[in-house]
Amino acid sequence: MKLFKAELMPDSSEVVAYNRSGIPLYIRVASLSTYYNMCAPCHWHDDIEWVYIINGKMRYYVNGKKLILNKGDSLMVNARQMHYGYDYEQQDCYFVCVIFHPSLFSHNQLLYKQYFLPFLEDSSLEYLLFHSADASGQQVSSRLQKIVQLKEDNKPAYELRIMGNILELWGFLIQSDILSSSRHSETLNPDLNIQKNMVSFIYQNYPEKITLNDIAAAGHVGRSKCCQIFKHYMQQSPIDFLNSYRLKISCRLLCTTPKSITEIALLCGFNHLSYFSKYFLECNGCTPREYRTRHEHDTLLT
Repeated sequence: MKLFKAELMPDSSEVVAYNRSGIPLYIRVASLSTYYNMCAPCHWHDDIEWVYIINGKMRYYVNGKKLILNKGDSLMVNARQMHYGYDYEQQDCYFVCVIFHPSLFSHNQLLYKQYFLPFLEDSSLEYLLFHSADASGQQVSSRLQKIVQLKEDNKPAYELRIMGNILELWGFLIQSDILSSSRHSETLNPDLNIQKNMVSFIYQNYPEKITLNDIAAAGHVGRSKCCQIFKHYMQQSPIDFLNSYRLKISCRLLCTTPKSITEIALLCGFNHLSYFSKYFLECNGCTPREYRTRHEHDTLLT
């Protein structure tokens, strides 16, 4: 099995591996089982992301809000939002991911400023969720499926036809008034930037000894405020989030390196092998050694 590895920058933004160099477009059909523990890392990027559920269910997180995506549902995540998808009750999910950078349509500045920029800069527009039973959801899913089919057919100039379909989809959202800011009453909470800073600090420093005070300092807040923000956005304490991320990195190293379990524990910030082994067993239902044996043939998909 190929395991998907997202490349994150120090500020927790994702480096999107576009399908073709020079064209800011990424299309992938995947399953959650290709992610470690069926969970993508929490991240953000300047691109707009679409997710369409082919089969199964997925839990999705956007800026502290938890969503459930069912078969046939579609989700648009606006640029620069903290987000990730993860499993629903340990069940696998087969889905489509379409990501494009707004610069794909910025050559005509007049059209770009009129039809894209207002929505990209709308802090209240974090995401749009479309259900399979709704007419708008069916329109969206049909267009996303067409985009995937064009990518898979790989015929000459398929990128141009995909761009045309994305524009058709975007035009539908505007004409239907779905993108209108009047439909989105909430403004972006300033705590979200604090959360980004604290998550970024954890991503950069997880191998080191990190305390609650360190995490709070990264967000320029007190310990109590730090815990409140993590509880709101991540439904975890700061230390639980830190250890969960350390565990995710350890799973990757167990599958892809010959390093000893002790070495991996230390590299991931666990200073005591006994604690690492006990925590690993509690979270994964097996020991690190058993996990390595089960996944010894896994490879990385970047």
